[in-house]
Amino acid sequence: MKTMLLTGISALMLAGTAQAQIAIVNQTISPTEVHAAQQAWCKALVDISKTHATSGQPAAKALAEKVIDSAYGYQMGAVLFKPTLTVNPQTFRTTRAGALAYFVGGDAAYPKDNGFALKGWTQCEISNAGIFITGNSATSMGKVSFTGKDGKVTTVDKTWGYVRDDAGKLRITLHHSSLEYSGS
Repeated sequence: MKTMLLTGISALMLAGTAQAQIAIVNQTISPTEVHAAQQAWCKALVDISKTHATSGQPAAKALAEKVIDSAYGYQMGAVLFKPTLTVNPQTFRTTRAGALAYFVGGDAAYPKDNGFALKGWTQCEISNAGIFITGNSATSMGKVSFTGKDGKVTTVDKTWGYVRDDAGKLRITLHHSSLEYSGS
């Protein structure tokens, strides 16, 4: 592991893969907590897909509501959520209802949403390019790969921002996702 002194308590460290960089400034959140939050998000997405396949959309929606309430910071205020497959005028989802509609569809206010989490995902893997931690907030950026039931892998570019809430739990307050540039 390489460490470079930035200030008295700041460090730039290479961690995870050879390419991932982690910048820590006045650490309160640990890289391990960020990785755990990311893994929990991936597991939840796969669990929602499985629940949809075995028990239907209402059960998947109930699970998605629990996941959103547990993982995201909507109870703290607006979350800066830009999911992968959205179009104007509903590209940005700053409310819980907007996030729920994106993940499981079924909301007339979001007629183009058919449920990203209902697509039959069987696996979700994260490869961070970097994590920046400062006090009670952290930001990560990298790739997330989703494997469908047909074995096809879809990879997106993803940025997450986290803050520690008053109860000490990490909450997603920024979620930006986009398809990789195809070169055409």
